[in-house]
Amino acid sequence: MGRVTRIVIVGGGPGGYESALVAAQLGAEVTVVERDGVGGAAVLTDCVPSKTLIATAEVMTNFADSHQELGIYVDDGTPGTLDRPKVGVDLDVVNKRVLELAQAQSVDIANGLRRAGVDLLRGSGRLDGPRRVVAELEDGTTETLEADAILISTGATPRVLPGAVPDGERILDWKQVYGLTELPRELIVVGSGVTGAEFAGAYQALGSKVTLVSSRDRVLPGEDPDAAEVLESVFKRRGMRVMGRSRAERVERLGDSVIVHLADGQTLEGSHCLMAVGAVPNTQGIGLEESGVFLKDSGHVRVDRVSRTTANGVYAAGDCTGVFALASVAAMQGRIAMYHMLGDAVSPLDLKAVASNVFTDPEIATCGYSQAAIDSGEIDAHTVKMPLSRNPRAKMQGIHDGFVKLFCRPGTGIVVGGVVVAPRASELIHAVSLAVDLHLTVDQVANAFTVYPSLSGSLAEAARRLHRRDRV
Repeated sequence: MGRVTRIVIVGGGPGGYESALVAAQLGAEVTVVERDGVGGAAVLTDCVPSKTLIATAEVMTNFADSHQELGIYVDDGTPGTLDRPKVGVDLDVVNKRVLELAQAQSVDIANGLRRAGVDLLRGSGRLDGPRRVVAELEDGTTETLEADAILISTGATPRVLPGAVPDGERILDWKQVYGLTELPRELIVVGSGVTGAEFAGAYQALGSKVTLVSSRDRVLPGEDPDAAEVLESVFKRRGMRVMGRSRAERVERLGDSVIVHLADGQTLEGSHCLMAVGAVPNTQGIGLEESGVFLKDSGHVRVDRVSRTTANGVYAAGDCTGVFALASVAAMQGRIAMYHMLGDAVSPLDLKAVASNVFTDPEIATCGYSQAAIDSGEIDAHTVKMPLSRNPRAKMQGIHDGFVKLFCRPGTGIVVGGVVVAPRASELIHAVSLAVDLHLTVDQVANAFTVYPSLSGSLAEAARRLHRRDRV
């Protein structure tokens, strides 16, 4: 019987814990070194808590947007106020629930790893060459771990502007918002990417007065332009102040207020400021370059499509690679790394099949090739866009904003991408993801049964229209 392969994983986020499960299943001896808790930022300070907060905000938005249209009201006991229902949130209660759920999820993952035979060490890991990890444990001791292979999955942390250093009270990064016990009166969100847009929409729904500061000309500059236009329109209609082409230079705290100084000389005053200006990889000071791991100028680890770094036997997964800041991609990178290292069948990472979602209201889900790729000539594809306002189920639910969009290749009709802007778009995009991954044609999508009435019916209708377009 051969010697058991020893694998050490530095970082217990999605890339780390998913790879650990795969490696253990394939018979390896696996150790995970994690500093903050199993699940990493995705579970403890990012995906799980933010989406839990957004779930509360979604209930508020659904009620505020549709109570009159659907004939629902709340009687607060005051005569003549049935058209003005009073619904509010206790942010302290909301955030306690957020953190409890995140911790419970972390515990569940840790227990699953232990059941699989994975050894968990609480501490910080650094490489001492491509075959050794030195773990500085939280009890002050140090443990040296010899390894046949190492996976780096150390994630990223919020980027800090020199003139806007978070204090955890009035100037916040997205890890610190769950410490708030009272709803911000006036929240200024700096940064209009996915994180900024999600928090801006959530806090507006919860009852804060929100200003969103974007250095670009629109919200969500990296997303489908039609989708971003819908979301910005919804934000403004609900009372959000959106400031495009405005760059924040510094943030000043004055007692219980904050002053945001813009590059053009303007100033914005609020009660709190949330900085959402990107993230930096956690790759410094952990022995990567000294062990032969090449880092890009951005600090990200360079990896190939099977997650290998430039150091033999060292792999990397997740946000520290800069490939795609999604938990699902991190997990896939980690699994691919272990399949490759342990000699199992493996398919290289295919980013053309990645499905992603922005958890705003409405949600924005995308998969496959983008509108930008089509417009730039990267790929030749036909496009059909179906507004949800024509969908019978949307009418019944009082949904007025959103659309579905499908892209297919001319001639073959193979689906190569799509966009869904709708409530629960994250669920609807799976049909598009399957079509892209399995190279289905628009005819195959159109001929599959959909429930009537349903929002998914718009996907089938878009496919039928692409059938006609493909024959023209």
